[in-house]
Amino acid sequence: MSLKRNIWLTIFFLVLAWSAWRPHDYPTWWLEVLPALVVLLVLFLTRERFPLTPLAYWLILVHSVILMVGGHYTYAEVPVGDWLRDFSGGTRNNYDKLGHLAQGFIPAIVVREVLLRNGVIAVRGWLAFIVVSICLAISAAYELIEWWVALLSDEAAEAFLGTQGYVWDTQSDMFLALLGAILSLLVFSRIHDRQISKLSA
Repeated sequence: MSLKRNIWLTIFFLVLAWSAWRPHDYPTWWLEVLPALVVLLVLFLTRERFPLTPLAYWLILVHSVILMVGGHYTYAEVPVGDWLRDFSGGTRNNYDKLGHLAQGFIPAIVVREVLLRNGVIAVRGWLAFIVVSICLAISAAYELIEWWVALLSDEAAEAFLGTQGYVWDTQSDMFLALLGAILSLLVFSRIHDRQISKLSA
């Protein structure tokens, strides 16, 4: 096992252990952290036949940490969000908005990599549009999951949804995921192409 993989796993499990230690409540913790655990399992199962670029792996780790921090406190009560709210004179904790920005920013690179390396896109000019569309679809699907959880579980619904009384919360979440996907492609496409070429070689 490489040093970088050891560092990646150490960070993941240390943050996971901290997150699981006396969280705000365990039902919400499970709902928030489950995607990171599922992704870890997928990465483990595909590590030999479809290893990702370093950029994709490290971005996935960042997203996992965001999820685990949100799961520990609930998104509406993460301290850094409170500090920013008080500093800016706002009325809500916006840590959840960071999570939704990441929900577009990070999957964009993973989706891009899967499409490119599997030769799914024949015309390169369509790549960015399809990547952004898939990321927006993922965001919309997550909003539907949040809605279903709210209908099924009164206990965990408010903490999981984290709307904090904002009537346009769902729409703003999807917009931030859309913005994140576009920004990710603008910032990382060239670096990502180089890493894909190196991995293929």
